[in-house]
Amino acid sequence: MAPSKINADKPHLWKADVAASVDQFNQWFMRFAPEAFRSTRVKTTEHVKAALLATRDLRALDAATLRANPGALPTLRMCTAPPLAVDRLVGLSSASKSLIGSMEEGKLAARMKAELLDENLGKVCAVLSKLLDRDIFPWLEAKKDPTDHERDRASTIVADRLCSAVANPIVRNAQEQRQLALLGDWLDMRGYRKQSHPAGKPLAEMEAGTYCFRMNLAVGKSVKVNIPIDVVIQPKKPRKDRLPVLVEAKSAGDFTNTNKRRKEEATKIHQLQATFGKDVCFVLFLCGYFGSDYLGYEAAEGIDWVWEHRIDDMAELGL
Repeated sequence: MAPSKINADKPHLWKADVAASVDQFNQWFMRFAPEAFRSTRVKTTEHVKAALLATRDLRALDAATLRANPGALPTLRMCTAPPLAVDRLVGLSSASKSLIGSMEEGKLAARMKAELLDENLGKVCAVLSKLLDRDIFPWLEAKKDPTDHERDRASTIVADRLCSAVANPIVRNAQEQRQLALLGDWLDMRGYRKQSHPAGKPLAEMEAGTYCFRMNLAVGKSVKVNIPIDVVIQPKKPRKDRLPVLVEAKSAGDFTNTNKRRKEEATKIHQLQATFGKDVCFVLFLCGYFGSDYLGYEAAEGIDWVWEHRIDDMAELGL
């Protein structure tokens, strides 16, 4: 039998828990998010410098250079005034959207003929060259080599632009890593072992008293698809169906984003139930801005949750 609900059937507790969860996320953000952002910016600055050197400090912005360095495109989009989003660059250049999409991933369009490739790269270079932000690259107007200081300064500015474009994912990834570490520590203290489960082995045969992170589960009857599960835990005393506890770690820095994403968990539990049965134990591990609208939606879908600020509630799952 599925365990009784921990929080989904207790709406009288939701308001206080939401407030406590928001406070916890805000305290973490103020302490650790700036450092997560800074460390990413340091790495990004090195990528920017590499792109500058590959293009001879933006003085060799041509098809041959882009062909040799397709992964430089995200940096080059941030070198313009204003910085260009991918779709804006596609629109301005009339270049192939699939080619630009491939370059954003660091590669070229595999099947595009050489002549067409050069034509498209030329269009991209023409737009980039025309819109280069010459205020942060003063050596272009001066027609001279940049000093090390000028290159460092420009690289930092462009890196800031790149990081600002992905600021939310940077913070979300850092928070997710922290949540998984917290769950791992909680399980370790109770004598569980972190141990991967062989991919081809049935889920019900997972060894008792073990857990693993980031497991892909094959779901579906006629067509199989893999869905990722953040934490999979086989209790020391397995459930009657021997299926492990499945946990999705979630954090959020605002209420709007969670309401946009709430259908993802509903889809996931329906897939899991269709494959493993209605009693599959799937819970959310929440920290941050999860309001009553979100919680009510998830409860209506049969999804339960544990708040990070009350992590010991995990024990109610038989752990």
